Amino acid sequence: MTWYVVLVVLVGFERVAELVVSLRNAKWSFAQGGVESGRGHYPFMVVLHTGLLAGCLVEAFQRPFIPALGWTMFALVVLSQGLRWWCISVLGQQWNTRVIVVPGLHLVARGPYKLLKHPNYVAVVIEGIALPLVHTGWITAVVFTVLNIPLLAVRIRSEEAALSAALVK
Repeated sequence: MTWYVVLVVLVGFERVAELVVSLRNAKWSFAQGGVESGRGHYPFMVVLHTGLLAGCLVEAFQRPFIPALGWTMFALVVLSQGLRWWCISVLGQQWNTRVIVVPGLHLVARGPYKLLKHPNYVAVVIEGIALPLVHTGWITAVVFTVLNIPLLAVRIRSEEAALSAALVK
């Protein structure tokens, strides 16, 4: 159980690292004339992702660790983190947790973006299912996923509209 708590705390620290990168990139984007859109869904996204971590911890105290499931899901958590940071590194200063687009930049089409249109959201979906299931937290996995579906629909629509209006293709 202790190692799972450490894992969830480490994922929480990873989220803080994302926010640090995001704030730095937001400052750069705004200095380059960046425009933010889709602000309305952002607070819900923060609450949902915080709730994922809290739900993992609460539910873990009520569920057993099943090695075959747990280790498989742990591998998916690690892979999702790798995919997320690959996305962050490829987008560089254009990456953000918010939808901020600098007009005139080119759409990134290398790295994971060469293979998938929204690889970062693939990482989010995988992590949202896998992290709770590392310790059999199926309720957290289901609730997060059900709430994340409409959030991602809004987020992707907002992001695509902003990108198509501002970026050079």
